[in-house]
Amino acid sequence: MGGTDGTAMARVLRDPVAGRYLAGVVVSGFGTSALWLTAGIWVKSLTGSDSLAALTVCAMWVPVLGGPALGALADRLDRTALLVRVNLAMACLLAALLLVDSGRTVWLVFVVLVLYGAGGVLLDAAESALVAGTVPASLLADFNGLRMTANEGVKLVAPLAGAGLYTRFGGPAVALPAAVTCALAALLFARLPVRADPRPRSRTEPWPAELAAGLRRIRASAAVRPLVTAGSVTMLLAGVNGAVTFAYVDDVLGRAPAYAGVLYAVQGAGSVAVGLLAGPLLRRLPERAFAAGGIAVFGAAVAARAVPLDAVALAASAAIGFGLPCVLIAAATAVQRETPDAVLGRTAATAGSLMTAPNAVALALGAGLVAVADVRVLAVAAGTSAVLAAGVLAAGSRGLRGPRGPRGPRGPRGPRGPRGRT
Repeated sequence: MGGTDGTAMARVLRDPVAGRYLAGVVVSGFGTSALWLTAGIWVKSLTGSDSLAALTVCAMWVPVLGGPALGALADRLDRTALLVRVNLAMACLLAALLLVDSGRTVWLVFVVLVLYGAGGVLLDAAESALVAGTVPASLLADFNGLRMTANEGVKLVAPLAGAGLYTRFGGPAVALPAAVTCALAALLFARLPVRADPRPRSRTEPWPAELAAGLRRIRASAAVRPLVTAGSVTMLLAGVNGAVTFAYVDDVLGRAPAYAGVLYAVQGAGSVAVGLLAGPLLRRLPERAFAAGGIAVFGAAVAARAVPLDAVALAASAAIGFGLPCVLIAAATAVQRETPDAVLGRTAATAGSLMTAPNAVALALGAGLVAVADVRVLAVAAGTSAVLAAGVLAAGSRGLRGPRGPRGPRGPRGPRGPRGRT
């Protein structure tokens, strides 16, 4: 990493908004990641049902479908206050899990997970808009990369810690620390040096039109639309890949199911690495070329899972972790740069919904496919499809000369004194 790149990363970490926000991501992400794994274990132990245990993941994914509505809400309220209040509400919500003590009260777990997932979508929309309005545009790619590193780094530790706490003390021992992390995140966000936005955000158009505003912005942007489309396709294929993981471990590698944990850890390490490199790479490459390269790496690695060798499995997992986030980082940066502040929350949330909902669909689709098709065939088909998608995206980037500067309807952004939104 060159001196300029190191300086850019240091500037992100020193930025009073970005640095504190990243700290909030790490704190709250630890509780979320621990809860993600433990909820399924908890439900399984209370009910004995594999199906109900699997539904815990779906419960946290379902609110993604409401992204446009939750994003519109983020556009109408003060975003800093929203970060604080939603985190406090989520802390109270998680504390309610202390009431779960048997199969008869397990329904409360699903209610909490759905509401918790909705809070996460709302927070993501508010956070994306807040960061775009306060962090200099030249540092957005570095910030989004570091955010990915923070998220993935936490995932390497938190699930194991959550499982350990659950095994030793039970479900409440995970729910309570998760609630505490939300409260701590609220405290960090309350201390963000950002002035409250004095502008009223009254509704100026019918509610259905407000909800569709984010989709209209994505469709109208030549920079954002292809990245979001490519992200949707890639996440669909990632869902198929995730759904066949245990079959891959068993049928191809001949390993025990626990070996999947090793592969996930290696994949997470790859995502941590690309998060650190995303900013420097995006200063040298057009966003579409960066995203296309990542998708191609992801596709080649998925196809390589047809090879029954442990060394290939570990290398492929690292490459999947490295390649998959590229299109997500590029799309998030493009949305933040190209979208006016007034509709940024719902545009970011809509883009998130479009890119993550296919993953949930593919998890279910892949679970069905693995019962009727050879996992090697599925791996090669998914990997080849990803490489083709990368080729289509790369073809559209020809003629672009390096990374684009901050332009578009938001205009250039730089340091603003007290960091308030204008």
